[in-house]
Amino acid sequence: MRLHYLQHVPFENPGSILRWANLNSVEVTKTLMFQDEDLPEHDDYDWLVVMGGPMNIYDHENYPWLVKEKSFIKTAIDSSKLVIGLCLGGQLITDVIGGEVTKNSHLEIGWFPLHLKTNAKSSPFFSFLPDQPTVFHWHGDTFNKLPENAELIAKSDACENQAFVYNDRVFGFQFHLETTEQIIDDLVVNCADEMVPGPYVQSKNELLNNENIKQTNEWMDTFLNKLFDRENRCDDI
Repeated sequence: MRLHYLQHVPFENPGSILRWANLNSVEVTKTLMFQDEDLPEHDDYDWLVVMGGPMNIYDHENYPWLVKEKSFIKTAIDSSKLVIGLCLGGQLITDVIGGEVTKNSHLEIGWFPLHLKTNAKSSPFFSFLPDQPTVFHWHGDTFNKLPENAELIAKSDACENQAFVYNDRVFGFQFHLETTEQIIDDLVVNCADEMVPGPYVQSKNELLNNENIKQTNEWMDTFLNKLFDRENRCDDI
């Protein structure tokens, strides 16, 4: 199996997903969008992971590569690739499938619980999660509106739309199960201007909660394992 990821800033890589891929002998390639690297042919990968970043999805003037990235993501989805979007990645997916991304009513930066919807608890990909898993957030925008065939599966107190599934092969998350201590450290350094006081903005000490990091990485592993098993069963048919 071949996984390709799109990275938008030097300090936000796929984190624990890379460790999972190594343990499962998954071939990993990448495109560093911030260096305007060439994108692969769609026959050259099986899964696409679209990472987060501090930019807005409509900021084409400052980040002109967003235009070709959106086209690439849309073709990946239309080609029935398995696509996972994390934070900005989920917002980019939302845009190309006909949804809407707007500023959220609150900044959400830190470890806050999700509220899973009933459909998530009955899904083979999310039923292992507790009812209110505490996960890592860092965002000001959100996917505010989703197309009818996108299924919303989670919300939080600060943000109504936290995760969705589209056509059973596309997964958009506003939060980060893949984050590591190094990524959080780098976010605090590189995005310190975003950490303005608010009801859902935590301190640096609260952000660097190692127990939560380990747990969320385990949840990401389980989610990926379930996807991996499904894809392998499909290949055997």
